[in-house]
Formats: sequence, C-alpha cells, structure tokens
Amino acid sequence: MTAVRTRLRVVRDPAPGPSLDDPEGVRAAYEAHGAELYRFALRALGDEGAAQDVVQETFLRAWRAADRYDPQLASLRVWLFAIGRNVVVDHWRHVRARPWLGQLTATEDVEDAASARSPAADPFESLLRGWAVEEALRRIGADHRRAIVETYLRQRPYSEVAAELGIPEGTLRSRVYYGLKALRVVMQEMEVTP
Repeated sequence: MTAVRTRLRVVRDPAPGPSLDDPEGVRAAYEAHGAELYRFALRALGDEGAAQDVVQETFLRAWRAADRYDPQLASLRVWLFAIGRNVVVDHWRHVRARPWLGQLTATEDVEDAASARSPAADPFESLLRGWAVEEALRRIGADHRRAIVETYLRQRPYSEVAAELGIPEGTLRSRVYYGLKALRVVMQEMEVTP
C-alpha cells in the first residue's frame, strides 16, 4: 500500500463579498447569508422571533463595524457568523439576567401567555408570596413544618431526612402529606391563593 498525503486547503470566498458600507451591500450580504444565520440562531435559541431578532442585530452590528471587516483575515460569512454568535450569547445573557420577563414563543398568543403565566412571575409578587408561605409555615406544627422545609424547600431526599430525624421514611412522607394539607388550610385562612 502506498501512503497518500493530502493537504488541507483553506477555501475562501472567491470574491471579497459585498461591501457593507452601503445599503445595497448589506442587502446582498443578507441575501447570501441571512437564511443560514437564521437557521443557526433558531437552533441555538429555539425561538423563531428571537432568531429573527438575532439576524437583524447581526446585520446591524456588521453594518456599524463595516470598516473593521478585513477580507484577508476571514470571509464575510465567517465574520457574520462570529458576530451572530456574539449576538446569541448576548441574548442568552439578557434572558438569564431577567427570567421574570418570560419568553413567548412564536406559537403562543399574547393573551394566552398572559393568562397562563402565574402571578409569581413578577419579582414583587414572588417576594410577597414567599413571606406569606413563611408566615403560614409558622402556623403549622413543628414536625410538619420541619418535614416540609427539609424535603420541599431544601430538596433533600426523604431517606436522608428520615435518618436524620430518626423516624421511618413512611412517617416522614405522612408528615409531609398532612403538613401540606395543613399549609393549604392556613393559606386559605390568610386569603393567599396557592
């Protein structure tokens, strides 16, 4: 057998691509790469509206930074995808920093989303609900309160909590069950909706 040597060849755009300095160049770049950027953003975000926003922001940033584009360093496609990746990262950071805004997908209707969204989506409502739950927990028995706090709020396994308390796991599950029932009654008396 003879060894076959292959060389990697870097394939660049044959032409430097359209100039992003003018609207016609931006339009040509969009026609050449817009659909592919959209698919990339849609895969990354899973939201059609957000993907469209990413493509629009990508071309806006590219147009603003057109003087920094060097076709000797990378093709226009590579440069646009680098910008697009940054826009996707910025979008994710924005969503993570403001989780209470709630993201709508393209298939949701605004009224349906507003009615389905819980009142705890607002940070102020969430804070008030937390205070109400804390007060309601004070009003139930100590055994039930500890069972709920350890298993639900601290999310510890039943077996671990039962061993720590020195009770059977079934007893702990019973305390959680009846504690939650008591908690619902107390919250109804406090006129707090679950």
